[in-house]
Amino acid sequence: MPRSRRSPRQFRLQEILATKRIGDGVTQTELAAKLRRPQSFVSKYESGERRLDVVELIEVCQALGLTAKDVVADLCKIKSD
Repeated sequence: MPRSRRSPRQFRLQEILATKRIGDGVTQTELAAKLRRPQSFVSKYESGERRLDVVELIEVCQALGLTAKDVVADLCKIKSD
């Protein structure tokens, strides 16, 4: 199974996280501060330049008021090729 930053699931994850942040009126800088990370961390995972590991995903979801379980369930609905 190839690890692609261009998979449909990866694109959907980026969309979920960025849409939630923007919809809540939170800047990348504000979210990064909450995560105790540089702003570039948020920018890179939102643009697909960087992938999140499972622990990071949980932390980002919690900071955004999402549950990682719901995010993963959404991603599982997408066919992997």
